[in-house]
Amino acid sequence: MINKPLVSIITPLFNSEKYIAETIESVISQTYDNWELIIINDCSSDNGRDIVLNYLYDKRVVLIDLNHNVGPAKSRNHGIKISKGRYLSFLDSDDIWLRNKLEIQVSFMLENNLGFTYCRYNRINEDGEFIGFPKSFIELPTFKELTYNCMIGCLTVMLDRKIYNNIEFPNIIKRQDHGLWLNLFKAGLQPHGINKVLAKYRVRRNSVSSNKVIAAKYQWKLYREIMNFNMLYSAICLIKYFFNGIKNRL
Repeated sequence: MINKPLVSIITPLFNSEKYIAETIESVISQTYDNWELIIINDCSSDNGRDIVLNYLYDKRVVLIDLNHNVGPAKSRNHGIKISKGRYLSFLDSDDIWLRNKLEIQVSFMLENNLGFTYCRYNRINEDGEFIGFPKSFIELPTFKELTYNCMIGCLTVMLDRKIYNNIEFPNIIKRQDHGLWLNLFKAGLQPHGINKVLAKYRVRRNSVSSNKVIAAKYQWKLYREIMNFNMLYSAICLIKYFFNGIKNRL
């Protein structure tokens, strides 16, 4: 379809049996129908894979089983390598899209010839109840702003591989999405924000991001090992990052 380019959606799956059905249904119900959903089963030990099997009647849904657990970064990278779409999007196995997410985002990118876009999102709890939204949305962030304030939710991003095709998540357990956005920015891809809520990000209890000490460790690892910032600048970025995180939730 010339006027409706294929969108490849990459979803890593690891022990999300409680949420994966709702995630898949939020894709199937999209008003934009030219997509492929590539679900990478990263050796789940629950019934998530069996739930995915119920949706394979829709040929746009693809299930890939990995032989051993590799983590979210490598799972997403595997999905990227086998995907066929001009556009790339990412949706974790417990998050949800609103019905017009793809339609609005593809139209925005085509009309403006953009390679990297994202949108606003709401935060929900494990029961799907609204608990807030990030307040630090910036339509055209600078590299410095993005360094210490990752307002870009992975579930909201869309990338045009016709404009830039060297897309690979850094292989770290957490903050790999933040690392990719910074690397894309360094490569000349300016992120453009769409000032509309088009997705729901699920906040789960006992997640790494909810533990501030562990989260700081991974953010530091991103600055020092992935971005190769010096120690002083990394410390400054880390302090600003957590001050912005507090402001986001006030």
